[in-house]
Amino acid sequence: MHSHTSKQQRQRHLLALLTREHVASQEELRRRLAARGIRVTQATLSRDIRDLGLARTREGYRPLAATAHPPAPTLARLLREFVSEIVPAGQLILLKTSPGSAQPVALSLDSEQWKEVAGTIAGDDTVLVVTPSLRAGQQVLRRLEHLIRG
Repeated sequence: MHSHTSKQQRQRHLLALLTREHVASQEELRRRLAARGIRVTQATLSRDIRDLGLARTREGYRPLAATAHPPAPTLARLLREFVSEIVPAGQLILLKTSPGSAQPVALSLDSEQWKEVAGTIAGDDTVLVVTPSLRAGQQVLRRLEHLIRG
């Protein structure tokens, strides 16, 4: 259980989950969050759904309007908040994150569409960043370190 998961972090995980998966019920949503280490009560989940402006549709939970939920956090913010260690390995880079945070970090990095990043693979607390060359790996490493420093 992530007792240190803040409301904001929990809601980010919730939104990231709903962008990747169709979830038909609150109970299913609660179970999927729990599988990622985020344990919430039904009441808390109901409040999060209301706060984020989500509605249950045929396709699962979705925002009522484009402005109904807070904007996605920036990559820099996610890196500073969740990444505890960056481990370079040639053209690969390993990002160690807090438990349950690898997927939102990888999703944000993928959405940046950096030409030096071939792709990412996310586990629970680790993101593997794949680059096409050693040089690209070094460039990505410098960019990530720069974003974390602010």
